[in-house]
Amino acid sequence: MRGSATAPTPPPKAGRPSRRRTAGAVAAAALLLPLLGAAPGAQAAEGPLSDAFARAAAEYEVPRSVLLGVSYLESRWDAHAGLPSVSGGYGPMHLTDLSGALAEAPHHSDGAEDPRGDEARPLVVPEAAGAEAPAASELPARLRTLGAAAELTGLPADELRVDPAANVEGGAALLARTQRELGQPFSEDPADWYAAVARYSGAQDSATAAMFAQDVFSVISAGQERVTDTGERIVLTADPRAVADPAQLERAGLRKLDQDGTECPATLACEWIPAPYEHLGGDDPGNYGNHDLANRPEDQSIDYIVVHSTEATWDTTLMLVQRPNYLAWHYSIRSSDGHVAQHVKAQDVGWHAGNWYVNAHSIGVEQEAFLAQPDAWFTESLYRSSARLVKYLAKEHDVPLDRQHILSHDAIPGVTAANVPGMHTDPGPYWDWAHYFQLMGASFHQNANPHDDVVTIRPDYASNQPVYTGCERAGVACAPHGSSEVRLYSAPSEDAPLVKDIGLYPKNEGRTTIGVNDVGARASTGQQYVVAERAGDWTAIWYLGQKAWFRNPAEQRTAVPTKGLVVTPKAGRESVPVYGRAYPEASAYPAGVPVQALAPLPYRFEAGQRYVAGDRFHPEYFWNTTYGGRGTVVRGQDDYYQIQLGHRVAFVKASDVDVVAP
Repeated sequence: MRGSATAPTPPPKAGRPSRRRTAGAVAAAALLLPLLGAAPGAQAAEGPLSDAFARAAAEYEVPRSVLLGVSYLESRWDAHAGLPSVSGGYGPMHLTDLSGALAEAPHHSDGAEDPRGDEARPLVVPEAAGAEAPAASELPARLRTLGAAAELTGLPADELRVDPAANVEGGAALLARTQRELGQPFSEDPADWYAAVARYSGAQDSATAAMFAQDVFSVISAGQERVTDTGERIVLTADPRAVADPAQLERAGLRKLDQDGTECPATLACEWIPAPYEHLGGDDPGNYGNHDLANRPEDQSIDYIVVHSTEATWDTTLMLVQRPNYLAWHYSIRSSDGHVAQHVKAQDVGWHAGNWYVNAHSIGVEQEAFLAQPDAWFTESLYRSSARLVKYLAKEHDVPLDRQHILSHDAIPGVTAANVPGMHTDPGPYWDWAHYFQLMGASFHQNANPHDDVVTIRPDYASNQPVYTGCERAGVACAPHGSSEVRLYSAPSEDAPLVKDIGLYPKNEGRTTIGVNDVGARASTGQQYVVAERAGDWTAIWYLGQKAWFRNPAEQRTAVPTKGLVVTPKAGRESVPVYGRAYPEASAYPAGVPVQALAPLPYRFEAGQRYVAGDRFHPEYFWNTTYGGRGTVVRGQDDYYQIQLGHRVAFVKASDVDVVAP
């Protein structure tokens, strides 16, 4: 539920910069607006939000380019219909109020998923994770800026949440207050506002604050243009005066960040907060947590980067990853300012994806997502930091930048049929994959003949708003929201039943729903499928052993033709099994390492069906159940292809399929 408490209302306009507000000064400010519109970094007013930026800039003597740049880094100028971000931020300026958020439920602590995903060493996740939402007085200042803005402007907190113009005024007031506290001039030159911009991030260390400010100044100096979620075009023209001055940060009183030992790009503010690797007592050598020592990539290749969302505050996330009897991932990213913490070295294996084969070959990246509302939005700072980190890791470990290797947690398959229903569904349908990959320089685009049969899902995020339920309570529709996913039907009609997922709902004949956490009838941006049929504005793809239809009108395509490797059952085979992991054949296991069963998933890959394949993998099993050991890697001979079977990937034996032309 949303918080409704408002900050005490001071006298109107209280807390603004001290300056003479005579009638002549007000008139002069009004005359100044069109002049500001012609200045570098500004624009002529084109709508209500543009007007709001102009008014707030004149009233608080903050350069409009600075307001626009900060707002872009926070929200890309979107209002989000008054809904909070994953860190409790509201509106274009991301004014934060986490006090009304729901109690935390970190996603590794609910459901049936074993984050280690290894039958040889099942993990019992301790009760951890639920916590009451903290009181406002216990929250850090970066998570309660909305109340401060209410005091400075005299505007009610509820108005700052839902009214974009009021929200912009609140952000301007906060910037002006910070500029005054820093003793910096109220200058029209954006360069004089560098330290105030850095402080606006809420970061407590100079490296993170500088990263945020550098991004803001890059936006200002290069310019930016975008249509917001309310349909208004905002234009920030390039301003060559926006030269970052990191020396100003010396006045900000922020701590120096110790980045020694981290495996991060130089452009990220990254610190080392290790996940403890400890024996938990007793005589059992397997009584340890929360990750495994390994020797990657020498012993095993790193083939995947798995993107998660935490569903917990930053403080809770760090508390959990430092519990020796819990589990661990490699990196966490803070939503409010993009700060990164590394917990496990890339050479070691984290317990995070719910599938041991994927864990052994992946790096796990958790993104702070305290879902004050489960249809909340993600900040631009989070997108940019995550994209920088993943692009860096992909280059370091030779991981292709595509959705077959940059996997969402909700694309990881269950290791057996019994595990499928308990697999997790983050980061969910509201993560903007197109924007994310664009930031990594790997946009999804058409690169094949329009009549070719491999397509990449790519709806327009903002206008693609399928109805989901269950955000606030079961069966109730979520607020309208842009989405990266398209809904899949059993026939070319929105009145047709959804396609079935017999693995997800084995006791319900596979019947899927439109629940926000139900991935059984959804295809996500960047995922690739083979076309099974076309009918007017509708396209059918092969999906979980059936034809799955989605709207794909010529005037607004939701999928584009692309190149891809395609597999089909070998000639003469009626069907072939699909697996949740690429494990070796029984004969490959040495003495002392128990044979892992090749347990097929409950889906059918039948003759005539075709799926897009990713890499061809040599089968491997990483045996490691002893504290202090670096394990044994068992390698087999029967290669596998990874395929996009449904919303989740799966594996098929290379000997069971033929590679065919699209």
